[in-house]
Parts: sequence; structure tokens; C-alpha cells
Amino acid sequence: MEKTASTSSPSAIIHEDTVVPACEPWSAHVKKGNVLRLIDIEGQQAVDFLCYSMADPSDRYNAANTMKLNKNIYLGKGCVLWSVRAKPMMTIIEDTCASSHDTLYGCCSIEIDKVRFDKTNTRSCQSNFEAELAKHGLGPKDVVANINFFMYVPVQPNGAVAIADSLSKPGDHIDLKADMDVLTVISNCPERDNPAAGFEPTPIRAIIYTPE
Repeated sequence: MEKTASTSSPSAIIHEDTVVPACEPWSAHVKKGNVLRLIDIEGQQAVDFLCYSMADPSDRYNAANTMKLNKNIYLGKGCVLWSVRAKPMMTIIEDTCASSHDTLYGCCSIEIDKVRFDKTNTRSCQSNFEAELAKHGLGPKDVVANINFFMYVPVQPNGAVAIADSLSKPGDHIDLKADMDVLTVISNCPERDNPAAGFEPTPIRAIIYTPE
């Protein structure tokens, strides 16, 4: 049910307002022109993110095109998420988190955590993506290199990379305006063995609204 609320303006119309529990996936259709706001409620919580064209799900978020066309490995206000066929999918119109969102590190999986940490975890962003995509008729092959909102991966001069402590504070948010009708899918990262979720996963909030 639609309701009015002060999101970006007093007349913004909110179509969905959901708290996604720690470690859980979530998905939603976002119509062209509408905005998806992701809020890091408690801070330092990675939100793994993918999006797909509603007209043709094979034309999905493409990490390489997004880096090339934004000329940066980090995402922030003004950056565009580009598709496989080099079409703009979503544009970041607001970002309170230092424009440092990660495009490199992809998602955690049960298998890679076994290699990295010698632990057999029961949840991962890979398994979350697969479970959520299945609701939309998509499968494991549709899980591609994703964005990690609110996750910080600094790159050293010698090319070394690692997940560092997140720069996001409680209440930080990012707004993504849809440039086409998209299916958006997130995994509220369940990782406990590195700083991606501050070693203690927490809920996030997802709001879909029509701006004034």
C-alpha cells in the first residue's frame, strides 16, 4: 500500500519500506524513475547488490562496464550502474558514505570461506542470491560479480587488496534512481570472519519511493 512520507521531499510517495534482517536476502522491482534507498541502520554493514533488466534479465549489472564507464573502482554520487549491453540501469543520486562502495570483491560463499578461514559457514551472499533469484525464475548462473555497498576495499600501490573496516556510520544511506525497469536483489551480508559486516551482521532498511 502506498503512503506519503518525507524521504527526499514531503511529497515523496513510498511504495515499500522494509527492514531486511541480518544475514537475509531481499528483492524488489523498481520502476524507471523510482528510487531505491538503502540505509545502513547500525553502520559497517555490507549490502551485496545486483540488478537485472525487467525486459531482459540477461542484460544485468556488469562490473567491468561500470568501472570502465565511471573511470573508477569505487562508486558514489553521480555514478551509473551499467549493464552487459552498456545501458544505464541505475544512477546513484545521493550517498552519505564517502563514495567508497566496492566493485571488486564480489560476494562471500560457503566454499570460499572454507578456503579463506577454514570454516564451514551455513550462510553466504552467494547462497542468499541463489535463493532470492529462484523466486524470479533465475538461477546460480545469474549470480555475477556484484556491488558491495557500505564495504571498503582499499587498493595498495602494489595492487594488494583486502576488506578494511567500513567507513559507514549508523544511518548512512545511498539512493539509486532506476534508469530502466529493474529487478534489484540484495544479500544483507552474513559474513562474520572479516570486517564486511563489522564481524556482527545487522539489519538494513530498504525504501522504494517516487521522488517529487
